[in-house]
Amino acid sequence: MAPRAISATPPAEAAPAAGPAETDGRRRRSQDSRARIVQAMLELVHGGEVAPSAEQVAARADVGLRTVFRHFRDVDSLYREMAGVIEGELHAIIDEPLKAADWRAQVLELVHRRAAVYEKIAPFKRASDVHRHRSPFLEADHARLVDTSREILKRVLPREIAQDRARFEALDLLLSFEAWNRLRRDQGLSARRAAEVVAIMAARITG
Repeated sequence: MAPRAISATPPAEAAPAAGPAETDGRRRRSQDSRARIVQAMLELVHGGEVAPSAEQVAARADVGLRTVFRHFRDVDSLYREMAGVIEGELHAIIDEPLKAADWRAQVLELVHRRAAVYEKIAPFKRASDVHRHRSPFLEADHARLVDTSREILKRVLPREIAQDRARFEALDLLLSFEAWNRLRRDQGLSARRAAEVVAIMAARITG
């Protein structure tokens, strides 16, 4: 029998009535199970599983298969939880003001800042890209990442380069996750070497 997808829904069960103390206990257990399922999904994805099955998640989280289905009725709800955890980890990197004094140095700083971000989100981004075509949430999340990246780049660049369509689009592509993924996976570069390549090309584009 093939592993069931997380989007599957088990038959409904009638829940018996419970008192306040028992209800509080169930709520705490439910919250703990939910956190363990999210952590299990994160670990599986970071380990290279781009589409973990419900059975894999249940086994890693040490919960019943029905518990996985009860907490996450569709793939989007689980990816929302995962995205929230990852976004929290990345905010410290993304929100930190650039320290360089001039814009050229800030562009290079941005290159290395994004390299650190991309290394953290790479497994999740690769997994989300696999499912993006059938997930409105993942599609919207991807569009938000692209828009945010472009706006940050525009703020760093001087007006004459930001308004030079060819140069700006070249820089936006160069500093994208897609370019980083190509350098790291398809061209086999280390994270340090990939950052060096992006930095060299960025310096040439900006002049």
